[in-house]
Amino acid sequence: MDYLSKNVAANLKRIRKSKCMSLDQTAEQTGVSKSMLAQIEKDAANPSLGTLGKIASGLRIEFHELIDTPPMESCLVDIKDMIPTKESEGKYTVWTCFPYEDNHLFEIYRINIEAGNEYVSGAHGEKTREYISVFNGQLTIECNNDIQIVECGQVYRFETDKVHTYRNETDERLELLCVFMDYH
Repeated sequence: MDYLSKNVAANLKRIRKSKCMSLDQTAEQTGVSKSMLAQIEKDAANPSLGTLGKIASGLRIEFHELIDTPPMESCLVDIKDMIPTKESEGKYTVWTCFPYEDNHLFEIYRINIEAGNEYVSGAHGEKTREYISVFNGQLTIECNNDIQIVECGQVYRFETDKVHTYRNETDERLELLCVFMDYH
């Protein structure tokens, strides 16, 4: 749960500064010592639920505001630095570039499929949709007995409430970006 302490550290500092409060003022409002608050903001302490409750109450914020993923103005993702989410050596590789948890609206995946291979994805439930953008190669996608070919530079949208298969029927690597959206 290391990410939670990082979230609390970033959120506490951001919220405190947005309220133009010093550590002394925050300690007075929350009943948590200045030194403990400083340690939390530096991600050098693992605060108890009780301490987090005091901070939330004293700052007049919802508890989840302390533990949620902090907002980011920008974020650069480099596939070379990522560990694949799924892979089958010599067949396909899937990376989760931006997970659903970051924004609660959509996920973005990068998928590479080697020549002559396929990747099968399970159904994602009702009211789910994928947007596929091919930037190298040609994709043959099959969903619910419907087959669509998506060329490099094209974008394709489809409902993903059924099992679907991404196929590379060419002799070159297929590279695509997939945006998965839940629109309940």
